[in-house]
Amino acid sequence: MTNDHAPETVAPAAEQNAPIITYRQALNETLRAEMIRDPDVFLMGEEIGVFEGSYKITAGLLAEFGPKRVVDTPIAEEGFTGAAIGAAMLGMRPVVEIMTINFSLKAVDQIVNHAAKIHSMFGGQASVPMVIRTPGGGGQQLAATHSQNLEVWYAHIPGLKVVAPSTPADAKALLLAAIRDDDPVIFLENLGLYNTKGPVPAGDEAAEIGKAAVVKPGTDLTVVSYSHGTVIALEVAHKLEEEGVSVEVVDLRSLRPLDRDTICESVRKTSRAVVFEEDWLSYGIGAEIAATIGEGAFDYLDAAVRRVAAAEVPLPYSKPLERAALPDAAALSKVIREILDATRFAR
Repeated sequence: MTNDHAPETVAPAAEQNAPIITYRQALNETLRAEMIRDPDVFLMGEEIGVFEGSYKITAGLLAEFGPKRVVDTPIAEEGFTGAAIGAAMLGMRPVVEIMTINFSLKAVDQIVNHAAKIHSMFGGQASVPMVIRTPGGGGQQLAATHSQNLEVWYAHIPGLKVVAPSTPADAKALLLAAIRDDDPVIFLENLGLYNTKGPVPAGDEAAEIGKAAVVKPGTDLTVVSYSHGTVIALEVAHKLEEEGVSVEVVDLRSLRPLDRDTICESVRKTSRAVVFEEDWLSYGIGAEIAATIGEGAFDYLDAAVRRVAAAEVPLPYSKPLERAALPDAAALSKVIREILDATRFAR
């Protein structure tokens, strides 16, 4: 299952001399490099060996590293996630691939009650340095049980770190950071990003987990987003710029810990904010961002924080209905224009 119609990302000026590769390639090359660098890094998951993964992220790794470091598992998410937790406690650095975030529900007890809590419950005497890579998101006509954004479930849990890269460069930098981290990291990959392209610098510089990025500066309004949502937010921001509207785009990159300082600093500058997410509206990441802005930048706001998110329905299989349920560039543009029209007097 692959997505062959995803848009290309735009290369930042500072990275224009870096090789242009896909998000999928960036993940594959980073896994390979980390397995060479550290013999304690190994991979586990369904069909990641002979079949090379449902999305081919592990292509070529079984042939290069063998079955002891690229381990095909049964369809038993709770079992192999628990095995990886045990291996991590003994000093290994497992990278688990769960075929889709929807299947991670089978392993929730291991992730939430064990991986997230062991360090604290053992008084700091044990750590769980493991990564759980898993794709999610809609737009691929995979129907309701295979198209969900469940990131808020894991971002809610103390003891877990949750990252969601939006570009190939961040996919590399955040995966490096996740594998080298001594805490369990949930590494979220959106299905709509695998074929996106962008510059990926050489070297092995890891990102700082917990640090957001202003991926487009602006002065009139801030859009806060993450993962595939950032690609759409940038598309809208660049289009509105042609009309004289200056939109700043903040890419969260990390959902836990959350970089509240960068969010509030941006909103203090623009005085308006929209949160754009592909998750459902109620109780989602957008609600946390809106509360963060209310606590840290309320006095600077010219308008209430608005949220653009998915319709609150199980995502339909029907292509027209699925498109209607997912938030898109048109919906984000409409909300931005409404805010600017309503607060024009304030500028």
